[in-house]
Amino acid sequence: MTEPCADKRLLLTADLDGELDAGRSAELHNHMRGCPGCAALRDDLLSLRRTLATDIAYHRVPHALRQKLAPSTKRETAWRLPAGFAGGALAAGMALLLLPHSPDAVSTNELLASHLRALQPGHLTDVASNDQHNVKPWFDGKLDFAPPVRDVSAQGFVLDGGRLDYVGGRTVAVLVYLRQKHVIDLYVRPDAPTAVSNTANGYNIVSWTQNGFAFTAISDLNINELQQFADAFQAQS
Repeated sequence: MTEPCADKRLLLTADLDGELDAGRSAELHNHMRGCPGCAALRDDLLSLRRTLATDIAYHRVPHALRQKLAPSTKRETAWRLPAGFAGGALAAGMALLLLPHSPDAVSTNELLASHLRALQPGHLTDVASNDQHNVKPWFDGKLDFAPPVRDVSAQGFVLDGGRLDYVGGRTVAVLVYLRQKHVIDLYVRPDAPTAVSNTANGYNIVSWTQNGFAFTAISDLNINELQQFADAFQAQS
């Protein structure tokens, strides 16, 4: 089995935590396409994170121990320890459990990095079409769900195509819409996270759930128009 590159190990962890900027993240993903060792390490890290999130019993660190571990701070820190760990295994478990995101969570940084990578020439769409009847069947057999594709051109949002992407620990569908010169990436996956709106580095994010799917739209479009897009898309169900 090919070993991962020593200088990429920390970068892989940082990328999974959404801590790399868009340029470095894109460079790392390009590297993994030609490096099976690094690609395998990323898969192992995702698998480990999934196991820690679902298969391990937790209980809260006692208050006295938290005080000893962090005597200089008065903030309450929500550390949780896996039952049954001891010695070095306990220390390793703590380090892993303090990773900020579960495998099913999609951080703002991860979405923004994904969106910015897609804006590079040749990365925006895998299937280019303004016809929903061409885009929707393109996803058949590529995902374990069928993403809804809707025509909202009457409201001024024109379908440009779609692509596959990998965020939040799984492959998702991305529908690409245009509002004049502004690109809207609509991420679709079969989950139900809390609907939120957010802004990061000049990009707006609007999320919602509908019919068993989670939708997240990200764009440099102003927040009012992006919300109009979300409303128009939901109204087509």
